[in-house]
Amino acid sequence: MSILIDPFSKEIGLRAPRLNDNIFLVTHEHYDHNNLDGIGTDAFVARGPGEYEVKGVFIHGIVSYHDNVEGKERGLNTIYVINMEDMNLCHLGDLGQAKLTQEQLDAIGSVDILFVPVGGKYTIDGQEATEIIKQIEPKIIIPVHYKVEGLKIDLDDNKKFIKAIGLKPEEVDSFKINRKTLPAEETKLVIFKY
Repeated sequence: MSILIDPFSKEIGLRAPRLNDNIFLVTHEHYDHNNLDGIGTDAFVARGPGEYEVKGVFIHGIVSYHDNVEGKERGLNTIYVINMEDMNLCHLGDLGQAKLTQEQLDAIGSVDILFVPVGGKYTIDGQEATEIIKQIEPKIIIPVHYKVEGLKIDLDDNKKFIKAIGLKPEEVDSFKINRKTLPAEETKLVIFKY
């Protein structure tokens, strides 16, 4: 099973992903997160909160906010918790809340791998991401939604976040992990090379 979260269109300045996955998750309905043009007819799409099961993959969509004023500026965002291959992955989408509520934390539960936005402007920034990570306590952190070469959207790069989190990043082209190879004690920061 393959999952693609927040497929973007080429209008943002980057090459759009191929849409040949089994599962698509959309955290919110902005053009840089909801490009589903050309997906297969048998693909599963989740576009918001709820509980979903697709061929042994369990997905829980949790309501959150795209800003720090309860959605009044940018609306709602969905946090997705995915249980597959005996691991819990959490993608925060375009989270704008500086702090998660206890109800959200309870719904998220234990997290092995956390995908956290760090680019600021439209989401939490690097410092706020560090505080959210302290709330969740994942085993592996993968920052997302930050400035890379070619991106036309105004975001911060990941440098402020890396400095704030204080962990030496492991830079990778690809990343394979399973339950047995998860870190036992320390938290690991993984950065994808672009």
